[in-house]
Amino acid sequence: MNIGPDMLALLKQARDLGASDLLLAAGSPPSVYVHARLQALPGQPLTPAGARALIDQMLDEKLTRHLEQCRDVDFSLGHPQIGRCRVNAHYQRNTVAAAVRLVNDEIPDFAGLNLPDIMREFAGWPRGLVLITGGTGSGKSTTLAAILNQINHHAAAHIITLEDPIEYAFKNVRSVIEQREIGSDSPSFADALRHVVRQKPDVIMIGEMRDLETIRTAITAAETGHLVLASLHTINAAQTIERIIDVFEPNQQPQVRLQMAGALRAIACQTLLASADGSSVVPAVEILMNTPAISRAIRDGETHLITGMIETGANRGMQTLDAAIFTLLQQQRITREDALAKALDPERLERMLERGRGKTLAAAGPGSKPWE
Repeated sequence: MNIGPDMLALLKQARDLGASDLLLAAGSPPSVYVHARLQALPGQPLTPAGARALIDQMLDEKLTRHLEQCRDVDFSLGHPQIGRCRVNAHYQRNTVAAAVRLVNDEIPDFAGLNLPDIMREFAGWPRGLVLITGGTGSGKSTTLAAILNQINHHAAAHIITLEDPIEYAFKNVRSVIEQREIGSDSPSFADALRHVVRQKPDVIMIGEMRDLETIRTAITAAETGHLVLASLHTINAAQTIERIIDVFEPNQQPQVRLQMAGALRAIACQTLLASADGSSVVPAVEILMNTPAISRAIRDGETHLITGMIETGANRGMQTLDAAIFTLLQQQRITREDALAKALDPERLERMLERGRGKTLAAAGPGSKPWE
């Protein structure tokens, strides 16, 4: 896609800074996220006309028409000087704004992502539902790409991805990979999923489970012998399960719980924190591995018990998000301030830190000040 010169220069500046995202909105200068921290680029705040002019340099006639009709449009673009980007252009306060995700050119691998080792196992499973969840910008797409990359290099599999839009462009190694973009290759996730099981896939990757029909079909595909990888905007494993169940009508929920109890293999809920030295980001990941006890809790509607089961399941590779954050802080990889800001239960984490600090001070002797 052609990109106008002013927008191209801005994207190059963001890429050179190592930014993950570029934000354009009237009333503020162009701003970037670098290592999970937001900072404004040098320059004056954008006017409504200035923001629109920059965003128009990324839009063709079809995208412009979609934006005007729907007030939101998602698309991807690529350029030799800046690589691939994922863009959402939208209206806010009757002015046009945009969020641009700068995608790495190289497919990531586990070694460079600092993900828990247990997540490597996901790529070797022949069937079942694996959910990668977290907030916006938490690295879900990157983790999914790493899992697919692992499969691509180690298994002869037919992989079909359903994405809106396509982010990482895969090259076939041992697997055959088809990437379908919603909007151009298929009208919707639900429509694509209805047909995908007839296309002989071994692995199905769903960029986002957004609606009832997509969720229903994904669960069915996992039940019928496919490995289904999908993302969801939830912050922990118990909430993820409840979010899926609550999409359905009350009279359907017992059957869906039964299906989920059997089809689910694992949930990884992740968030990104700035490293202690500010030079990178570090993932903290809650891991649920489905066990007979967890399966029973899902089936019986006792998801409130799941967090406790994760806490006692360390021997199976499980951990809560707050336990993952606590470990990162013990390793001095993140700051105390960021740890408490990202924790699901900051007060409990504070107590964990005080207990751990007391033990460390006792072992280290007078004058030690760990985690400060």
